[in-house]
Amino acid sequence: MNIVFMGTPDYATIIFRELLEQNYNIIALFTQMDKKVGRKQVLTPPHIKQFVLDNGLSLPIYQPQNLKDKASYEILAKLKPDMIIVAAYGQILPKSILDIAPCINLHASLLPKYRGASPIQEAILNDDKYTGVTAMLMEEGLDSGDILGYKYLKLTSSMEVQDAFNKLSILAAKLTIEVLKRFDNIKPTKQNNSKVSYCGKITKNDGIVDFSNAKQLYQKYKAYKFWPGIFLESKLKIIECTLNEIDSINEMGIILEIQKEYIVVGCLKGSIKITQLQAPSKKAILATDYIRGQRLEIGNYLS
Repeated sequence: MNIVFMGTPDYATIIFRELLEQNYNIIALFTQMDKKVGRKQVLTPPHIKQFVLDNGLSLPIYQPQNLKDKASYEILAKLKPDMIIVAAYGQILPKSILDIAPCINLHASLLPKYRGASPIQEAILNDDKYTGVTAMLMEEGLDSGDILGYKYLKLTSSMEVQDAFNKLSILAAKLTIEVLKRFDNIKPTKQNNSKVSYCGKITKNDGIVDFSNAKQLYQKYKAYKFWPGIFLESKLKIIECTLNEIDSINEMGIILEIQKEYIVVGCLKGSIKITQLQAPSKKAILATDYIRGQRLEIGNYLS
């Protein structure tokens, strides 16, 4: 079986690596273009491309700006893949490419729930008890194709986004192998369109929080810790925190406790335990050091 793999971040790399370890014949990699990263704007390859380079794999790598152009179609048509595996690639596949070979997408949600760009974060934001990975046959709609298989993941109350990503990547890798081995005998299942929900691409402003609800703040912290993080309107970033409790009623942002390694801040509902803060253009420091520098005491407000 000749496979073209399309993917970009570490989630895709783990699936890609499993295919290699299981001796599947990957004939080409499609990934996003190198991007400038950080303050110095260093041109950086996608995670999966770096993996290929680091391991000295003799594999053609294509990074088209747009799969809809004629050149991308011609490259894929000449490759004549038996299967195209897609995992967090970052581009919509046009019908012309979908018609070249069966395209299997490994989407990190239990479809039809959370179609779209940020399913893992959305599951954490909504405090779901379970999430998972779906293998589906791709069609022109957004994550709307027929289902080939699922893997489930229980979300614990303290699980953060990176941990969920890692666990789901491993499940997705296992599911990919299972689907490929049984592909000819799988009867694809239509999605239940009455249960469809969507999630969009995360923006920097999604990280803005306030002290209205401690549980919601903590869910955002877990979902957005990798990026964009969470921060107040003042741009003060909350780097490390845990949920203290959800029942008390307080004034927003009032400092309730100051301990050696953390502070407790009240919300209209509940309270949050904060261990690290970061002021704009400054390094992250202990929350206790921050409030000492700001001359804040119990009864004052964090803003």
